[in-house]
Amino acid sequence: MRDLPLIAAYAAAGATVAGLAGALVLAAVRRRSVAVAFTVLIAVTVGSLLAGTLSVAWAMFLSGHDLAVVVTVGAVSAVTASGAALLLGRWVTGAHRALERAARGLGGGGGFTPPTVPMPAELTSLARCLAQTDARLTESRQRERALEASRRELVAWISHDLRTPLAGLRAMAEALEDGVAEDPARYQRQIRSEVERLSDMVGDLFELSRIQAGALALAPSRLSVYDLISDAIAGADPLARESGVRLTDAGVERVPVEVDGREMTRVLANLLVNAIRHTPADGTVAVAATRDGHGSVVLSVTDGCGGIATDELPRVFDTGWRGTDARTPPGGAGLGLAIVRGIVEAHAGRAEVRNVPGGCRFEVTLPAA
Repeated sequence: MRDLPLIAAYAAAGATVAGLAGALVLAAVRRRSVAVAFTVLIAVTVGSLLAGTLSVAWAMFLSGHDLAVVVTVGAVSAVTASGAALLLGRWVTGAHRALERAARGLGGGGGFTPPTVPMPAELTSLARCLAQTDARLTESRQRERALEASRRELVAWISHDLRTPLAGLRAMAEALEDGVAEDPARYQRQIRSEVERLSDMVGDLFELSRIQAGALALAPSRLSVYDLISDAIAGADPLARESGVRLTDAGVERVPVEVDGREMTRVLANLLVNAIRHTPADGTVAVAATRDGHGSVVLSVTDGCGGIATDELPRVFDTGWRGTDARTPPGGAGLGLAIVRGIVEAHAGRAEVRNVPGGCRFEVTLPAA
């Protein structure tokens, strides 16, 4: 037993030398295939064992026969372990190449399909992460294409809406300049009306650009929903009277909300104007405000437009959307509902629309104060 510490010291010395040499080799091949690294690791393990054995044999003067037996056993073990390491390395390398081929389609529109070959747990986890990333990229590309299509439609519609009043303004200005206008006062009133319409369109564009750029600065304060709706109805009442539409209260609870009064008044005004424009004469626009089962406040505006096509409901709040036969195109640029959604989402709320008998209902859900 007194020889054990000495034997351990000689074995440790030999194994240390072999381990240092193996570490240098591993550092040299760190950029090579994992199969090479596995082979070197096995060689270092067996080499350390043989080095320790030879050191003890040299120190203890073991017989040549015993030493040959030990070395032979070590060599056979080294060959077997190296073969197993090569097989393991080839399996891992093959799985990596399969994953690499599958990942080439990631982000390029071709999609990512995880390899079906057996893979280590780490590569399997990586494949799942790549599949989730591909799904997010696909959704992002779809949103980008939808946004680009919306922008093209908006440019086309804005160009058309600007061209018509500008042509009228030019004709009326030339008539006034040439002195051929039969009723100059009427021309002046018409010019002012068209200028106000163009000013409203420019204002909507500026507001929408601020919303999309994330530059909408809110100044929230505690307000009563009843007061917000009362002010909005008072502002929309002249348009409703001119259009022959009745504005009714369908139940407005006096619940507080924490909102920017100016921006939320614009939301309600846009919804009311939109509802009045699409409700026929002698129709009714109903406004309501209630709490839902989750403690939020739901503001709703119900019109008599006749409903929106089911396939167009998801597009109602898109920039520039104007609808088809179910709704008469508005006089604006189709930005009002897009502004509504942007302002509501900036308040951590949501804007929705659904069909009801005889028309549709726009709902704005806001967190209660």
